[in-house]
Amino acid sequence: MRLSDSLKGTALILAALTLCWAEAARAACSDKTVDLRGDWGQAGFVVELADTAEERSQGLMFRETMARRSGMLFVYDQPQRAVFWMKNTLIPLDMIFTDRAGRVTHVHHDAIPGDLTPIDGGQQVYAVLEINAGLARQYGINVGSELRHKIFSDGPAIWPC
Repeated sequence: MRLSDSLKGTALILAALTLCWAEAARAACSDKTVDLRGDWGQAGFVVELADTAEERSQGLMFRETMARRSGMLFVYDQPQRAVFWMKNTLIPLDMIFTDRAGRVTHVHHDAIPGDLTPIDGGQQVYAVLEINAGLARQYGINVGSELRHKIFSDGPAIWPC
């Protein structure tokens, strides 16, 4: 075997591994999962998608429990000002607001069940991830953290699928 044949074989193996890795990364993105990362590390959640006005309006109201690594991802058609409240919500929540690229722009910790006080996520909000209260602090999720989900694949995603 010549050295050039060996190098070609190695190159083919590396190309195949790269394709497998890229396919696995794409497969990791789905409608049902959200990944977050930052200088604190990485965390993932199984989510329900609320991407219609009716689903966003209902949200997590009237639910008595939510699994620890679960949440709801609210998605808007266009970036906009997003204001939430906790009317008829029975479990305390952390709310993670993101821009169109998936960058966390605001985190509201420990929203109080039943509280009608408006929770303003700011302007240019494209998606909001609601998770159990206390987890954003526990994981270290903060402004500047990055969120990955299929909804960001049509835009300028900072962590593409």
